[in-house]
Amino acid sequence: MVGLTQSDSPRPQRDAKSERYLYQLFSLIETGSLTVVNPEGREYSFGKPHDAPDLRLIIHHPGTYDRILAFGTLGFCEAYMEGWWDEANHNLVELIGLFYRSNVYAEALKNVTPALALKVIMQRLKTLPLLIQNSRKNVQHHYDLGNSFYQQFLDPTLTYSCGYRVHETDSLEQMQLQKYDLICQKLQLHPGESLIDIGCGWGGMLIYAAKHYGVSGTGVTLSQEQAKLAQVRIEQYGLSDQLKIEIADYREVTGQYDKFVSIGMFEHVGKGNFDTFMQKASELLKPHGTGLLHTIVTQSGERNGAWVDKYIFPGGYAPQFHELTQALWAAKLPIAHTENLKPHYAETLKQWAQNFTAHSAEISALAPVYDERFMRMWYLYLQSFEASFRYGGLHVYQLLFYKGKQWPLHLPLQFSPSPRAI
Repeated sequence: MVGLTQSDSPRPQRDAKSERYLYQLFSLIETGSLTVVNPEGREYSFGKPHDAPDLRLIIHHPGTYDRILAFGTLGFCEAYMEGWWDEANHNLVELIGLFYRSNVYAEALKNVTPALALKVIMQRLKTLPLLIQNSRKNVQHHYDLGNSFYQQFLDPTLTYSCGYRVHETDSLEQMQLQKYDLICQKLQLHPGESLIDIGCGWGGMLIYAAKHYGVSGTGVTLSQEQAKLAQVRIEQYGLSDQLKIEIADYREVTGQYDKFVSIGMFEHVGKGNFDTFMQKASELLKPHGTGLLHTIVTQSGERNGAWVDKYIFPGGYAPQFHELTQALWAAKLPIAHTENLKPHYAETLKQWAQNFTAHSAEISALAPVYDERFMRMWYLYLQSFEASFRYGGLHVYQLLFYKGKQWPLHLPLQFSPSPRAI
């Protein structure tokens, strides 16, 4: 089942327990090939030799083992940020994918130490988005890194959410335009209608809908950096008379609109606010209005992960599918259509990581904060999320819902994106 080989020379005893723990986890690998090179140069092989994927984990620093034993996946990821280990070809997607497929990741989560549990609890308490000020801090932590930073790896539409791939040759921009057109079709947008976009980012959805479907609209974000650039872009496209941007929490928004959309924002509202969000969606919709929620969904009981919660998305909480449906039903918002875009997000993240790597020098030159540790952290984030959508339990759903008791028969539920350039 498992092949484990090592050189004849003895290993240092200082890391014996923690090193042995890691190799016990790797002994779960039955398909694929993993070679581990420890800091002394000794090699340990797991899985089937040269079986695809053929990966090579090089551990530079002996403290890696103790960090993993004490803090599990958090320690593993922090060790990568510090440069303590690498995959020989920087193929973190397949490395993490191998851990998913072999249940290494799931087994590691069973062995949560008191130290890690305390870290997780303290982090969650500091970032719970029940309070608006916490939501604001959480959003700014990630989205206010600087517009110049995101412009280095996003497409020209500045869309930071899952694209929609139709053809293998689709560019990142084409995928995002196809996603926007798909949503516009699902919402059945018509000229003169009003659209509210909760979590509007840099305004891509609103700009597309206003330009190609003739709607007016309001975008809502907590990120000041996003809001400033979104407003500039709206002016550049000559849409100032149709669109506006508000810096606000969704709970503070008032008014009523024909259509509602929220793309890649719901993961930040927190479990305690699911019903609050859906009720706000109902309040913002006119009678018989239509809404669409685009959000990450998880199959597992782990909603964010200790490392992601600490470094990437503080306060984030990925919902399970039944929690979405329950909250929508509680708000009297029947669901008309659902679609899972799981593989589309894997392809989107792949292109983001490629762009990030290609422009790493430009990113590092933007500000001192973008140092090697930061760059490794972001590369791991992009690669690990791609692995999670490609091999793990993360999905991304679009849920189409409506306000009222009847869904009109003349509204179709089959869609064919016909994207146009912004």
